[in-house]
Amino acid sequence: MSAISRSSDSFQLGVCYYPEHWNESLWEDDFRRMKELGFSIVRVAEFAWTIFEPEDGKFSFDLFDRALDEAHRHGLKVIMGTPTATPPAWLTERYPEALNARQDGVVYRHGQRRHYNYSSPVYRFYCERIVRKMSQHYGNHPAVAGWQIDNELNCETNEFYSDADHIAFRQWVRTKYGTLDKLNEAWGTVFWSQTYTDWQQVYLTRPNPSDSPNPHQLLDEKRFISDNTISFARLQADIIRESAPRQWVTTNGLFGHLDNHAMTSELLDFFSYDSYPQFSAFEDPENTSSLRDRKWSLSLSETRSISAHFCVMEQQSGPGGWVNRMDMPAPRPGQMRLWTYQSIAHGADMLLYFRWRTATMGTEIYWHGINDYHNRPNRRLHEVAQVGEELGRIGNLITGKSFQAQFAILEDYDNSWDAEFDAWVRPLRWKSKESWSKALQERHIPVDIVYMREGTKLEDLLRYPVLVYAHATILTENRAALLDAYVRGGGTLIMGARTGYKDERGQCRMIPFPGFAANWCGITVEDFTLCNPNFPAASAQWTDEDSALPTALFNEVLTVESETAEIMASYTSQYYSGGAALTRNRHGDGWSWYLGSAFTEEAVHGILDRMGTPSPADGWADLPKQVEIAIRGDIVFLLNYSHEPVRLNFLVQVNDLLRSGSLFGNIELEAYGVLVIQR
Repeated sequence: MSAISRSSDSFQLGVCYYPEHWNESLWEDDFRRMKELGFSIVRVAEFAWTIFEPEDGKFSFDLFDRALDEAHRHGLKVIMGTPTATPPAWLTERYPEALNARQDGVVYRHGQRRHYNYSSPVYRFYCERIVRKMSQHYGNHPAVAGWQIDNELNCETNEFYSDADHIAFRQWVRTKYGTLDKLNEAWGTVFWSQTYTDWQQVYLTRPNPSDSPNPHQLLDEKRFISDNTISFARLQADIIRESAPRQWVTTNGLFGHLDNHAMTSELLDFFSYDSYPQFSAFEDPENTSSLRDRKWSLSLSETRSISAHFCVMEQQSGPGGWVNRMDMPAPRPGQMRLWTYQSIAHGADMLLYFRWRTATMGTEIYWHGINDYHNRPNRRLHEVAQVGEELGRIGNLITGKSFQAQFAILEDYDNSWDAEFDAWVRPLRWKSKESWSKALQERHIPVDIVYMREGTKLEDLLRYPVLVYAHATILTENRAALLDAYVRGGGTLIMGARTGYKDERGQCRMIPFPGFAANWCGITVEDFTLCNPNFPAASAQWTDEDSALPTALFNEVLTVESETAEIMASYTSQYYSGGAALTRNRHGDGWSWYLGSAFTEEAVHGILDRMGTPSPADGWADLPKQVEIAIRGDIVFLLNYSHEPVRLNFLVQVNDLLRSGSLFGNIELEAYGVLVIQR
């Protein structure tokens, strides 16, 4: 059972609330209506530093004391946010060294949020002090359930170039490498005479004529940013653990240059995510091809890889936008409820809508909440009331149950960060991830995302009969040994072009492609080319039938090196026509597939057809592709992302939890409809 579930037997539904934004005369009515909607928890205070400390060293808790007491009288629990995402003006004016800076040295100034840096000793002192004062004051408050550290670490920017960051980075690399000789070797500084002879010469990457920093230094820079962010979170978590030991600790967001897995395992009780599906889910009007409306499920799968049971700290509840950007239209009738169950289906045991009432001032006046400015009932409020009623009945059947998947996509931070700068790999990763995600959705195959980490064990991988590690450019010896054991132990591993030729420093190995992966793939790469509009990717054809296998972005020509390897598809165009494009190798008790390209949707479907990969719906339900299936324990979620009704066919009788009845045969599921089934 998760840390969230232990704090309540029921699903915890709630909302983000800002008592400092509203006249106190509204509080009682707001909390009363929250309770009537089925809410049990609210988040407060993550942007309220000037309320708690209006002047340096002068603290005031009166406003939030009254707000928390009022929430408690209405039976609501409270999540306290530490306010370190928004330092007060008196602090940044007096100590400008606390501010972040662009790579060119231009300092970000007061007037927005997240304009500070994590490295400044002065800023850390003030953060430690406000967190200690707050946690000591609220550590025993009966309403407080837990704490959110900061808000959306590394949001707005995940790059830091203040003077304090350069100093901290210099110390970080000195600790990591010990000597300049080792640093120079790791960064390959002999190239272009970049060799360092004194530690004072070492900085974070800085502007240069070609806007092309040392790639090995840049990879370490991202590792430093992650470690530094975790260090900043740790100083807060440690204080809260000391002052409020009975209250849990989390933080929210899923942003770049941060090892969320390490942060969660080291510091947090569980991870929290902010889910805004309309950021990228522009619905395909015909619901025939894009499935972009399903993209957020992959983000939720990544969240689940960090924390099997997580909180959605901010769930979209209305049209969204800052005054100058993020112009998202209003959720259509039913979409709020659909997105809520999407989050729950993927592992959320607690969910809070953002926000209770739309702000009347500031940058987010168009980031609408459940209530509009006028505070009168609207359709979003009615939709939330339906969700509250439903979860009041069935929420306790869901919480604590684990997501079920037999298929996983492998990821790791080194490859993700390295590919940001690598123009030969970055587009391949995006193309392949999209192709796999879409094809698995169309075939109703739930998928996990699994991060390869230092602590990953063989049993963690063998849980999944099939793994996709599409473009593992960086492949360490330890991870290669683990993957070799996975395949030999009976697993199926699927890989793509640009695999295995870099070490952990991002330097290229002087061995044939695909490096260590050649052992289980049974092939080497004899030739390769980047493809572009002027030199398009070659066509290919399946060996076992007269049908095309489209490739994309890159082509590697493969040579079979093992007696157990077989060519599954060959190129039929370009100068390498006839060369092997896709192979399959028997290795121990398992199989390894290797495609010398980025994965297209057609290629993925062809591989899945030949593997005979089943859907968990097989044998009891026929589902259209507009519907996603997600399973937590014995609870099955069926989510219709279409703006039109769809037909489902149940081959056996199933129990409909939301409607308290049974279903059999052909059933119509309304537009943006949800079924929650217990099997």
